[in-house]
Amino acid sequence: MIPLPSILLLAAAVLTVFCQAAVPEMFHWFGARVSLLPALMVYASLETGIVTVALTATVGGLCFDSLSMNPLGISVLPLFIVGFGMELRRELILREQLFAQIVLGLLASTLVPALTIVLLLSGGKNPLLGWGTLGQWLVMTLAGGVATPVLFECFGWLNRSLGYRPVSESSFHPDREIRRGRH
Repeated sequence: MIPLPSILLLAAAVLTVFCQAAVPEMFHWFGARVSLLPALMVYASLETGIVTVALTATVGGLCFDSLSMNPLGISVLPLFIVGFGMELRRELILREQLFAQIVLGLLASTLVPALTIVLLLSGGKNPLLGWGTLGQWLVMTLAGGVATPVLFECFGWLNRSLGYRPVSESSFHPDREIRRGRH
């Protein structure tokens, strides 16, 4: 059975890519197209398991590539590398701290486009690169850093609203008989 956070995360990945394609003005800031998939990978790697990280990278990457000019599947590996790297060290990361969320969002939003460009160049493709690329990369990095804590808050609220809290077992049982006196 797939838990609720995994379902919400996969739905958010598909919805994010769809909104980026359907309403480009919403994600086009300062001359750069902002992608929220790296921020989603940060959340997936810190709050879910490796299966959800792999599914989010695959579904999000394939959806993104199918609606862009990228070769199909080129975005899957960079997303997975970033998610897997953070998932390996998630016990050491202070995931509830705002500063850590921002730094991880900045890191993921920097690495995913860089790894994608490396894969494109390795595959013999000639992406359009220039000085404007650095400006777009900076905008994408900053937007990813700002979006990551927002996503943590949104998913935390959704999990609290739609999920259930596990009942803590107490050692006290109300039906237990207490004998007093001497035996």
